[in-house]
Amino acid sequence: MSTSLLLSYYGDDLTGSTDVMEALSLHGVKTVLFLAPPTALQLAPFADYTAVGLAGTSRSESPEWMETHLHSALTWLKSLGATICHYKVCSTFDSAPTIGSIGKALEIGKSLFEQRSVPLAVGAPQLKRYTVFGQHFAAFDGEVHRIDRHPVMCRHPVTPMAEADLRHHLAQQTLLSIGLVDVLCLDSADTDIRVDQLMHENDVMLFDTLTHEQQAEVGTQLWRTSSPKGSFVVGSSAVEYSLVSTWRRQMLIPENPPRFSSPGAVEQLAVVSGSCSEVTARQIRSAEANGFHVIAIDVVQLIDELTHAQTMCLAQESANEALSQGKSVIVYTAMGPSSDAEAVHQAGEKARHLIGRSLGQLLRQMVDAHGLQRVVIAGGDTSSHALNQLAVHALTTRLPLPETPGSPLCTAHSDLPAFDGLEVALKGGQIGSENYFMSIRDGVA
Repeated sequence: MSTSLLLSYYGDDLTGSTDVMEALSLHGVKTVLFLAPPTALQLAPFADYTAVGLAGTSRSESPEWMETHLHSALTWLKSLGATICHYKVCSTFDSAPTIGSIGKALEIGKSLFEQRSVPLAVGAPQLKRYTVFGQHFAAFDGEVHRIDRHPVMCRHPVTPMAEADLRHHLAQQTLLSIGLVDVLCLDSADTDIRVDQLMHENDVMLFDTLTHEQQAEVGTQLWRTSSPKGSFVVGSSAVEYSLVSTWRRQMLIPENPPRFSSPGAVEQLAVVSGSCSEVTARQIRSAEANGFHVIAIDVVQLIDELTHAQTMCLAQESANEALSQGKSVIVYTAMGPSSDAEAVHQAGEKARHLIGRSLGQLLRQMVDAHGLQRVVIAGGDTSSHALNQLAVHALTTRLPLPETPGSPLCTAHSDLPAFDGLEVALKGGQIGSENYFMSIRDGVA
């Protein structure tokens, strides 16, 4: 890779990975996101890019899985020689000791990079996520909630947030000591000295962020304390939003980023959704009211070996019929957090992976049979497994969506002509307004 590589990153799910790519692209940082470590031939077209990402699935994986797979992924990213290597987590920080353990990721990265202290930044005002005195907050329906009282995140079907203090939440996942650079420290005259002391005393250093000014100071500290040999950082896309102001001041990125042009509307859009979020449920209902053909898959039947094939066949037939009639289609396995979530949770990791793969197979068939130009995959845990079925090896940003940050329209890169150049939007469960699917169909930023 280029010696000017500013950042490499691993996203703990696919939608989180595109969130980072969008944040960077909006600020003129040329970014490519790979779905697996690429071949030399696949990497070559992106030799002049200044950020490289690797989309993963660790958000829905066990610590044992992470020990093998995450260690291997971070080793490849470290080999690229970027100044900062970022392990990207969800901006709501939802995680658990047995699933998506951020503590385990911190331990792996800290050891691999031989680092005294690992910075941790989660608050991002752009996403309406805030960390104050270690307590985390997130907006929902125009109101900011403490994360353990957030109407959605406190009821997450897999990793509910029952603790707002991120240090206490993280302490359930690791024995590493966790310090705090609070808002008062960020606003003080001796921030550098205090940060250096805190990082010397702690294995992990959580940074508060409430305002854009404090976010810029976090970026200054992340860059100032980085090692020439490469440094490991954990956090949401707050990391990238924090760094861009520092990079701009040092003329490492353009002062005026290039603008993205709208790709325009498409006649038909195909959506597959494994999201259990109430936000996605509202979006599906809104799309149905606006002419989309909606197909519900019985998830219990889908994950049962005896009924899986028939369930897939029925969904495929219904989707093909609607697409043949010129309609846009949504195929979903959940309508909100109470949709058979317990059955899937009890079935475990194998069932979750099967849901993602199955939705990907349905999407592949729809694109192949109907020559679709644009698709959406909804659900962070779903997206990685679904997109892998499309033989896509990389994504770049086609159109950032500032009104719904974290869910850009992407261009897919594939060795198969049918999927090379396909426009794909990857939507996390909590992302987007009610008209999200119509906006993607119409190419509206």
